[in-house]
Amino acid sequence: MLEARGLVKRYPGVTALSEVNLTVGLGEVLALIGENGAGKSTLIKIMGGIVAADEGEVLIDGKAVSLSKTSDATKLGIGVIHQELSNLDNLDVAGNVFLGREPRKFGCLLDKQELRIKTREYLQ
Repeated sequence: MLEARGLVKRYPGVTALSEVNLTVGLGEVLALIGENGAGKSTLIKIMGGIVAADEGEVLIDGKAVSLSKTSDATKLGIGVIHQELSNLDNLDVAGNVFLGREPRKFGCLLDKQELRIKTREYLQ
C-alpha cells in the first residue's frame, strides 16, 4: 500500500498542497481530477521523488520512506508516466514507458523483444 499523510508543499506566494492524504492499495488504479492549480501534479511529483514535500510523509506498507530523488521512488516500485504528450517524440510508446528502466541483455544491450513484451503487458 502506498500512502501520503499530511503532505504540504509551498512555493513562493502559493501553497500547492495543504495537509493532503491519499491511500492507494495494491493493484488499485486512481484518477486525480481537479482544476488547474489544484495540486495534482505536485502530489505526483512528491510521491515520485521529483520534488520534496515541506511537511508530511509518504509511506509504503505503513513505513515512512525517503523520496529525495526519482531513483528512490523507482527502487520502491513507484513510477510516474507524465501526462505531457511528447515526453520524447523520437521514441515509440515502449521507449517512453520504460525510459530509464529499459530491459537489457548482456548488461548493456537494449532487449527490444522484452521491451515489447513488457509494454504489451502494461497496456493490457
